[in-house]
Amino acid sequence: MSSAKPKSKKKKMQPSKKPKIILLTAVIFAVLICTILWSSLFKAYPVEGKKQMLAIGQGDTYSGFIDRLVKEDKASFPIVLKLYQKLMIHDTLKAGVYEVRQGMSIREVMVMISNIDNAQMNRILVIEGTTFKQLIDALKNDPLVTHDVSNLPYSQILQALDIPFSHPEGLFAPDTYFFAKGESDKKILKDLYSRQMKALDQAWEKRAPNLPYKDKYEALIMASIVEKETSVDSELEQVSGVFVRRLQQGMRLQTDPTVIYGMGDKYTGNITRQDLRTPTPYNTYTISALPPTPIALPSKKAIEAAMHPDSSNNIYFVATGNGGHKFTANLQDHNRAVQEYLAVIRAKN
Repeated sequence: MSSAKPKSKKKKMQPSKKPKIILLTAVIFAVLICTILWSSLFKAYPVEGKKQMLAIGQGDTYSGFIDRLVKEDKASFPIVLKLYQKLMIHDTLKAGVYEVRQGMSIREVMVMISNIDNAQMNRILVIEGTTFKQLIDALKNDPLVTHDVSNLPYSQILQALDIPFSHPEGLFAPDTYFFAKGESDKKILKDLYSRQMKALDQAWEKRAPNLPYKDKYEALIMASIVEKETSVDSELEQVSGVFVRRLQQGMRLQTDPTVIYGMGDKYTGNITRQDLRTPTPYNTYTISALPPTPIALPSKKAIEAAMHPDSSNNIYFVATGNGGHKFTANLQDHNRAVQEYLAVIRAKN
């Protein structure tokens, strides 16, 4: 009787778990990518109502635009948006005003604002303290503006606009002006003139008593000087007060911006002692009154400051070297402030 060997049981092969893990990982990764893309590129741009206007300024960048969207909780994952712009759009932002319709994605908006042909409107930013020449140059160089008058001599521009002044400086509001494509420079200038005259009239009606101005045009001249002397809003009335008291006391204004304006194209960035001694109609180191015209386009705030100077006794001021100015009432204190300013400059250098 033979003894049979017991049969060995074969172990059943268990299916590997690796493919399932890989598949699950791929699904999770795909979901994550889709979520990121939706939250960044394909998320609807938030619009109040059926449509709204989106203004892009001169010099604005995609990076700044995207950062602003994220800060306002309108978009997520800025790195994805910036990468998409670099790889797919390439172009820079084009200044203008664009119509964003309800349902447009952030990606569609980004593409739209890279093409100026999509702009519904454009805008001109007139900076406070810039000159009429700079305003005219901006109009000349804007391809969306119809050039009717900007290439004319200044006297003919004023005549075409029916403006009863012999010099254009100061007469136009430094403001952000929105206009449709093809708007004429004539209409833009008329509107800016109207805004400036309205601001001047309103301030003149509410002016402080006993101001040393013969008329509101002289107040406009003063406003332009105040505008050029400080970029700190809180100092506007103090600067105005210094110059008003100088006029009242028969002192010369002695303000550098008037010298620079009188030099015209001769000014190359520095003023010499010879420049201060060289007479021009605008050099307030050599004339004992206001210059004959404004020297820049003053803001509404500067116009109001010219009408409401501070009530201190200060008749001098000098830069501190750290931003702003130090105001003083006598020459001794002023000279001390000058030495303090020079010490700050030497320390910085």
